[in-house]
Amino acid sequence: MKRLIAGIGAFIAACGSASAEPGDFAAWLESFRAEAAAAGVSDAVMDEAFAGLTVNERVYERNDNQPEFTRAIWDYLDTSLSEAKVANGRSALAENRIALSLIEQAYGVDAETIVAIWGQESAYGRILGSYDTIQALATLGYEGRRTAFGREQLIGALKIIQNGYANRDQLKGSWAGAMGHTQFIPTTYLAYAVDHDGDGRRNIWSDLGDVFASTANYMSISGYRANEPWGVEARLPGGFDYSLANGSVKKPLVEWASLGVEAVGGDLLGDYDANLRGRVIVPAGAKGPAFLVFENFEAILKYNRSTAYALAVALLSDEVAGRSGQVATLWPRDDRPLSREERMELQRALAGLGYNPGPIDGIVGAGTRSALRKWQKNTGRPADGYASAAILEALRN
Repeated sequence: MKRLIAGIGAFIAACGSASAEPGDFAAWLESFRAEAAAAGVSDAVMDEAFAGLTVNERVYERNDNQPEFTRAIWDYLDTSLSEAKVANGRSALAENRIALSLIEQAYGVDAETIVAIWGQESAYGRILGSYDTIQALATLGYEGRRTAFGREQLIGALKIIQNGYANRDQLKGSWAGAMGHTQFIPTTYLAYAVDHDGDGRRNIWSDLGDVFASTANYMSISGYRANEPWGVEARLPGGFDYSLANGSVKKPLVEWASLGVEAVGGDLLGDYDANLRGRVIVPAGAKGPAFLVFENFEAILKYNRSTAYALAVALLSDEVAGRSGQVATLWPRDDRPLSREERMELQRALAGLGYNPGPIDGIVGAGTRSALRKWQKNTGRPADGYASAAILEALRN
């Protein structure tokens, strides 16, 4: 709506009428200055950062079609675990072994996990992103479903400039404002980035020591612990209650074993601490693979709140370390991912039936999955929370 208003305002202005409508981007930017000033950002920094700033419409397109949430998870993992990605990861680990070993010892984060995040975020530094961070974050802050995020991160980016950590031209990265080799958003940078070599800068753009240490510091504070497993592929028994795989039910392995859950290709209680707590996830529903995931997986999720992303990092770290990261159970590749319009239709259908999926935004998050599980359970289906084309068709009927 704001973009429509802005367009109308621009048309009126072009015809020689009065000033632009309040929804105009320039007017929003002027109002945002007061918010940034209250957070301690100087006028001089804002003058430089906002000079000639415009909306980047491509940011909205990318925001509505994030691959972690829109691609089928097996397609996402195929890319993340390609032969080239694995080979490049092993080479990156070998080339940086000394630095990574020192950082592993200092922060308690496995070197292969740091490398896997590096590979997933920027293809080991090959793709850092070319979006102007200030423009991308101002675009998000101006309109859409992530305006609070955009404003908060824009203030963070301005503080990076003000504190002298980077100059205006260095702030390049993803459409969502993530920067550097391991794609820190500005507030994450301010809180967790590390000056590993003591040169007075926290350089996540070109200093690999700072990159690795910053990533390890973030993961360590998020709860990651070296030499502990991220999880294990699991085999669920017939008649398993899929409502237990809802993201919040954690049990010791001995309790999962008592429910008939087994490890694929191993011994659940023989290979792991029986008191290790974990939860079951079924990212492709009852027809696909299942996993028991532990605290290190939860730490990866804090880096990116996508199960597909966390699973990609975990499996890639196994491959980089020389362990098998291949999933034994077949994915339901005959399923097709829902389009954004179909995901919104699914949310509207759930809401219309009295289940509350949260915002009708096309993002199948925790609220949508919870609502879907309730509907599935009440209609005698496996309550796996998996939004498939077949489930949408059932809701239509």
